[in-house]
Amino acid sequence: MKHGKVTVKMANFCKDTCPVCTRGRENGKGILYTMVKLEENICPACRSYKKVFKKNAHEK
Repeated sequence: MKHGKVTVKMANFCKDTCPVCTRGRENGKGILYTMVKLEENICPACRSYKKVFKKNAHEK
């Protein structure tokens, strides 16, 4: 399935730029990791990450 430009940009933001998501995925534990797990259903960038990369925003 091909994704739109906005969806891909938001997914890449979550992957590369978002300070909470990048550090939470990097460590795999702690407060930021827990925050990413809680917000991944609310944050549009995290939802785009899940659509584009086929894995949850908290997974490496």
